[in-house]
Amino acid sequence: MNPRFLSRICTLAVSLAVCCVCTPAHAGPGGEIASAAFRTPVGRVVMAALVILLSPYLIYVAIKEAKAVKLTLRDLQSLAAKHPEFDWLTLKERVSEAFHRVHAAWRKEDMSEASQWMTDWYWQNQQMVFLEQWERDGLVNHCRVRSIKKIRPLFVRYRTVDGVLDGSRLVVSITADMEDYLAERLGGKVVQGKPGYVSVERVWTFLLDKGRWRVSNIESGAVSLAYAKLLNEVPQALIDAARPAAPASRAAPR
Repeated sequence: MNPRFLSRICTLAVSLAVCCVCTPAHAGPGGEIASAAFRTPVGRVVMAALVILLSPYLIYVAIKEAKAVKLTLRDLQSLAAKHPEFDWLTLKERVSEAFHRVHAAWRKEDMSEASQWMTDWYWQNQQMVFLEQWERDGLVNHCRVRSIKKIRPLFVRYRTVDGVLDGSRLVVSITADMEDYLAERLGGKVVQGKPGYVSVERVWTFLLDKGRWRVSNIESGAVSLAYAKLLNEVPQALIDAARPAAPASRAAPR
């Protein structure tokens, strides 16, 4: 079966299932709350059925994303040979700290506290579009991170102008144990989501801005495959230059 056609069918099946068990909600940095759709008895039955029904597609997604992670790690290693800004271990630490800092600022309802970790436009957008609107509506988002389980690089774009790397981008998938729900500020009645920690995947985009990696976008984990399908934008010359030189051949003995 054509993978694109299968993808559309699977997406439609998931959408219909989610609509049957919950109403979409929005909260958390990036504007999307951790779904409680599959945390009810009916939801768990639907989830089990979906896993069986969509197992071929889920395997396809896992393979596609695993390949993207492998290639992105390779390209980051090639870039790091010339530009330390792309060293994956350093980047991973930056991503992890940014994740915690942004969520800490979100809990305090003051995204300016994370302004050094996000682009100017993005932290102001989060403040005005979500937090200030919820305050006017008498709502508060309870969003807590217990631990980060996995960080996977999906896509990298290399940019340089006169040796300045600003404009380069890195897209990562972050899976974490989180609690995320929306409640009334007075009384605490839960209006969206559900208390309790669950495993949540988000896709974060980092932009190299003034020499620092900063968060420029946060999206649902559902978009991870779309990024995994993209080809990394890294000059082939940099990849070739980072490869170890082939050993010189020896003449065969006479």
